[in-house]
Amino acid sequence: MANEVFNRVAALITEIENATAETPEAVEAFRIRYLGSKNILKPLMGEMRNIPNEQKRDFGQLVNKAKETAQSKFDALQAATQDNAGADAGAKFDLTAPAEPMPLGSRHPIALTMRRIISIFERIGFTVAEGPEVEDDWHNFTAMNTPEDHPARDMQDTFYVATGMPAGPDNADMLLRTHTSSVQARTMETSKPPIRIIAPGRVYRNETISARSHAQFHQVEGLYIAEKCSFADMKATLLHFAREMYGDKTKIRLRPSYFPFTEPSAEMDIWWGLESEHDYRITKGTGWLEILGCGMVDPEVLKNCGIDPEKYTGYAFGMGIERQAMLLYNITDIRLMFENDVRFLKQFSGVI
Repeated sequence: MANEVFNRVAALITEIENATAETPEAVEAFRIRYLGSKNILKPLMGEMRNIPNEQKRDFGQLVNKAKETAQSKFDALQAATQDNAGADAGAKFDLTAPAEPMPLGSRHPIALTMRRIISIFERIGFTVAEGPEVEDDWHNFTAMNTPEDHPARDMQDTFYVATGMPAGPDNADMLLRTHTSSVQARTMETSKPPIRIIAPGRVYRNETISARSHAQFHQVEGLYIAEKCSFADMKATLLHFAREMYGDKTKIRLRPSYFPFTEPSAEMDIWWGLESEHDYRITKGTGWLEILGCGMVDPEVLKNCGIDPEKYTGYAFGMGIERQAMLLYNITDIRLMFENDVRFLKQFSGVI
């Protein structure tokens, strides 16, 4: 009986050593038969009770040899089939085939529009100024002639991030800036006239998100401070901008308006025309389209920022970049610009 069991184990070892497998499926079948949870070598240990005591050690060593042989054979078969698969893949790879196209990214329409606006003003001597997006109450409101109890604060819904301290240049409530006018205030505090800057950047207002408005958007504001600066200088500058942006035959008009930091203040419209139903809709049937606000810097703002209003005057203007982008590229929903939808963004791959 013992000799029969010894012979059976020896036969299994020979069977394992002579096994072949040319495919991953055959290798897996080998593993299941000899190394799986229900492999044919497991029952051999149960035969130990039928082996005489003086032969138990030899039998155990023989069974272990069968297991080790099965593991070694499996490793060799697995490596061989993987090498064959790699060789086959290499043989099938055509080095002369054309490469897969690598799609190029594109600039965002907001970035394109911002760069275009900056370029127009840089060519006439304006420089880019930047400031923090988390701003204090002083630079965002008070320095711009909007004191604590001024009704103009109701014009903008603000995201405050820290409250409870009295307003002032050194200790103020902190907020997400509602406009880039705060950059103008910081520039006037640290620079001497003449000042000629534009301040592009992201701003935040607590508004309901819709097709025409968003809680975050981008602005470009401009500031020019010098001696004998006039409203006519501002009009000439903005006419130049409009014609560079929308065509050399663009017409503009200035309508009286109100901003706490400029006096007099105006809204600037461009003549968009009434050639299509879309034109009627976006201009409300007038043909004129508002694109920015502007005005002469209020003397109080100059005084707040340490500039002598008796010696210097200036003008300021501001516009929403998303609004300009929507006009330039005929985008009907502002939310598209914040969704990172590749189907939308790839339309600008050829735009520079």
